[in-house]
Order: sequence, then structure tokens, then C-alpha cells
Amino acid sequence: MSGGVDSAVAAARAVEAGHDVVGVHLALSRMPGTLRTGSRGCCTIEDSNDAWRACDKLGIPFYVWDFSERFKADVVDDFVAEYAAGRTPNPCMRCNERIKFAALLEKALALGFDAVCTGHYAKIIRDPAGNPELHRAADWAKDQSYVLGVLTHEQLEHCLFPLADTPSKAEVRAEAERRGLSVAKKPDSHDICFISDGDTRGWLADKIELTPGDVVDETGQKVGEHGGANAFTVGQRRGLRLGRPAADGKPRFVLEVRPKDNTVVVGPERLLAVDEIRGIRLSWAGVPLPEAAAGEEFACTAQVRAHGDALPARARVVGDASAHDAELLVTLDAPLRGVAPGQTVVLYRGSRVLGQATIDVARSLARPGV
Repeated sequence: MSGGVDSAVAAARAVEAGHDVVGVHLALSRMPGTLRTGSRGCCTIEDSNDAWRACDKLGIPFYVWDFSERFKADVVDDFVAEYAAGRTPNPCMRCNERIKFAALLEKALALGFDAVCTGHYAKIIRDPAGNPELHRAADWAKDQSYVLGVLTHEQLEHCLFPLADTPSKAEVRAEAERRGLSVAKKPDSHDICFISDGDTRGWLADKIELTPGDVVDETGQKVGEHGGANAFTVGQRRGLRLGRPAADGKPRFVLEVRPKDNTVVVGPERLLAVDEIRGIRLSWAGVPLPEAAAGEEFACTAQVRAHGDALPARARVVGDASAHDAELLVTLDAPLRGVAPGQTVVLYRGSRVLGQATIDVARSLARPGV
């Protein structure tokens, strides 16, 4: 129970379906703000109170479980370490992977519960053999299957997503209003929950030692200086403050971050496009495709952002598909702009989520020297 409208309605539907439901709010910070900043942030004291009121209205028990230490170690510290290494992480993926569907689910099962039910917009469908498959929600505009791509076969066996077939968020809000839930009009949270003001660079400045260095163009020519390479991300345009404009007068974008020599590489927008992605930390959302398990190339679509498009691609596993050190090689049918190491590539076939990997290398034939 995050304190938002989606989880409140999901809980209401679970109760209505006849399940024995207990509401749990996760305390993810030892020093949460007392109030949200607009729609930024989540898991505040205000959110906890909203979750409690929803549970009281539904007549179900309410608990707050303190996962703040594990959240700091598995999500916040990981976020800092990834930026320190010059990568761009997705903390929501890590939270789902290590907190909501790992730590929370482990504790729930140990206490005798059967499943974790959430307000995510995603769907579980059983294949002919009874295995769970993760699919997109009915409302593709609100679909959250991308951030759930880290879930494993075992975790999917113990997940419930009551909002799966809901045609729109407006209907969820209307239902909350009918049920008398006070969160019916509460704004959705967005951005990184532990950086409530949205200033990622400012937040990182207190966590990472930022050392001034050079900004170079795609030819290696120095065009400016930066205050710390780790604070930049591939595709970034703002905040470069370049001393030498491009010859054509057009804006330049971050093409690469090189933390080893503290250099930021910039260039024209066209050089942001990549053709090939190599991923690590591979996992499968259910049973892998037979082709994937056999190391054969298979057709799919690839998505690298939560609200991005899934683009036609071909993929194959390098190594044993079930091994921890297996890699995923994805070749895009058409170039994709601004893919950064540290992001997550999620593979689909139709509406089904096949699996995911953390992007280690993204490259383009158009810029072999970058």
C-alpha cells in the first residue's frame, strides 16, 4: 500500500474477490519528509497515513514494515555506485527486483501469505502448461510491465495485479471515488522517490567526489570543461556549458561518459543513435523461449525506457541462458537514440515480457571511435 490510488483500488478488488488481505506500507527511509512536494516522491509520512486510511475504509489490517536499511543498500547505494561508474541506473527496476518482489515477498511467504498484490498495471497469463507469463496491461498508456521485467518465474507465481484489465487510469480514480477512498484525486508520484526535489545532480554532488575535467567532441578535440563526469548521462543536452560552439551551430549532446579518464564526449544528435546493445545481469520473466535457451537468435521487440517504444529487434544469449554471467546481445532493426550503459533493456514478443538485462555497452557503426 504505497498510499496512492492504484494500490488502494487493487486492495479493494482483492478484498472483493474474497482474498484474506493485509495492507502493508513500506518504510524506505529513516528520515522521510512529512509532506510530498507536489507529485514528487513517495513513501512519506503523508503516504503512510493515506495507506492507513484506505485500509481502515476497506476494513483490513494495516502494517508498516521497515525496509529502510535494505532499500539504502540495494537501491540507493547501488544508484550512487552506478553513477560513480559512469552509468545511468533505473532505481525503480532495482526496487522492484530487490525490495517489493524480493524482500517483501520473501517476508510475506515466510509469514504464511500466498502472494503479494500491487497496483501495477500489468497482467499475468498462464501458458498451456500452467507457467506464468508477464504481459502488458490493457491500458498500454499506463502499462508498467517494463519496470516489472526483472521478475522471475518464481516471483510471478506469487504476484497478483488486479488492475491488469482496467481500460484507463480515469476508471481507477472513478472507482476509488465510488468506494469512498480519500486518495481518489491524489496525484501520481513521479521521478526518483528518494530525490524528492528532482535535482539528481545536486543530490549526487553530496555522494560522489566530482572532479573537474575535459569535455571533448567526437574527434577528441577539447570543447569545454565539466565539474565532474559522473554527473552526466548519455543523451543529455542541458548543462554542458561548452566554450566552443559546434561548427554548424547546432546543439551537442553527451555521447559517452568516460569515468576512468574523467572525460565527457559530446557530439551532434545524429551520433546518439545505436544499433547494438550488449546486456549483463540477464533474467527471464517466466520460462525462456526455446530459442533463447538454445542460444539461437530470436525475433522480439526491445524497450529501453519505461515510457519508450518497443522497437523490432533480434536477440541471442551469449553463454548459458540460465547462468549468472550470461550476456544478451540485441541488434535493433533501426537505430535507437540515446541509449546509456546502466539502463535496462526489456524484451517483448507481442504483449509478453520475455526478460531483461542491464545495458553494459551500446554502440553504433556510425561512430566507431566513440
